[in-house]
Amino acid sequence: MAFRSIILSSKTHGSSHQKKNGARKLAPLANTNDFLIENHGSIFLLRPVTDAGRDWVDEHIGADNGYQPYWPTVVVEHRFIADIVAGIQNDGLAVA
Repeated sequence: MAFRSIILSSKTHGSSHQKKNGARKLAPLANTNDFLIENHGSIFLLRPVTDAGRDWVDEHIGADNGYQPYWPTVVVEHRFIADIVAGIQNDGLAVA
């Protein structure tokens, strides 16, 4: 599986238009991802952003699995991230 750099930024996942004082504003819709991934070179941070995501890391990884100082955000070595993402997606959850 090829790795790609994932850069997080504040994006709107879909939008709806609202008028206020004659100006159009974009209102964000709900995030549909269960996880966000941050690539930090030799490590990745796997951030669950929904209850389903937090339940998944509790069940499949666990807070006591290695060094996890940011729990429920999971610190993952780069060599394991592809398999973890595949497992998340196989369980029907979404990763961004």
